[in-house]
Amino acid sequence: MTAIDPTAHLTAEQIEELGRELDAIRDEVIASRGEKDAAYIRKVIAAQRKLELVSRGVLLFSMFPPAWLVGTAGLSVAKIMDNMEIGHNILHGQWDWMRDPKIHSTTWEWDHVSPADQWKHSHNELHHTYTNVIGKDNDLGYGIMRVDEDQKWHPFHLGQPLWNFVNACFFEYGIAAYDLELGKNLSKRRRKDPEFRARAKAVGRKIRKQVLKDYLIHPLLSGPSFLPTLAATFTANLVRNIWSHSVIMCGHFPEGVQVFERRSIEDETRGQWYLRQMMGSANISGSKAMHFMTGNLSHQIEHHLFPDLPSNRYAEVAVKVRALFEKYELEYVTGPLPKQVFSAWRKVFRLSLPNKKPEVGTPDREQELVAA
Repeated sequence: MTAIDPTAHLTAEQIEELGRELDAIRDEVIASRGEKDAAYIRKVIAAQRKLELVSRGVLLFSMFPPAWLVGTAGLSVAKIMDNMEIGHNILHGQWDWMRDPKIHSTTWEWDHVSPADQWKHSHNELHHTYTNVIGKDNDLGYGIMRVDEDQKWHPFHLGQPLWNFVNACFFEYGIAAYDLELGKNLSKRRRKDPEFRARAKAVGRKIRKQVLKDYLIHPLLSGPSFLPTLAATFTANLVRNIWSHSVIMCGHFPEGVQVFERRSIEDETRGQWYLRQMMGSANISGSKAMHFMTGNLSHQIEHHLFPDLPSNRYAEVAVKVRALFEKYELEYVTGPLPKQVFSAWRKVFRLSLPNKKPEVGTPDREQELVAA
């Protein structure tokens, strides 16, 4: 966390009162969920399926450039919708209250190489519990980047802008890798662990299924348009990966977002957990279309406070949450997408370099680190 704690002015009583006010916001939304919300997600799912079907139909004629452009654009949007507004949010259990077995976190599988059950463990249980806690949150730097000045610098970090770009292009595979915690399971002994082997086989099966669907079956159905359809599908996956990576990076990595030490969450109260979500997240401002295409993760602060609330309610919740930021004199980190992307990448580059030596008379920052 930064040397100057942006929450230091709050007393323990104020933090717990903040938690109670946030609980009240959550309870109000839960009590008001109803048919309007259910109709929303059903409409989105129907629209996504129609768009994907029409786009794949157009790609049957992808040997013609106009058809390739239209089909690729449509398929890109359909894949983004499937991952962001539909899959991500259903797997969070946001729609379990509907009791619809077809739209439930226990039955949904998405257009992604990471199996839903493994993603739910690494994302819902680990990332959302330990948001931005170094060494606990696998999403923080994706295990390949230095994310704070107090992390020890190694020459490997010089390449983190490149690692981050490659990860963005093949983001779904990166997610599958750290869902498996592949980095710490590469040793021969760990690879023999039955639980890891079972999870690795599940990822392998999902990858084969996705590759066959995207890069063999659908291109073959295009007949003479096989190669253009193959290229279109690769492009759509690339667009989806870069978009989702950008949205997620903007939610946790811009300047102004805090990271935390492990010791800072010892004996953490409900109010303190809420406060960490507030300080460890950032929003993206924009139009309704922007919010929809991000899966409403443009409301990343609200999502981290209330990950199981329906995504279509985040806009109204954001007004109340922002008022609490002002009430408690906290910084609500937000900005348009270009600004947040630039801020996040600037931080990636800055932290790829070793820290400058402290000036004479300036205490080492590591000695000043304030636990959240």
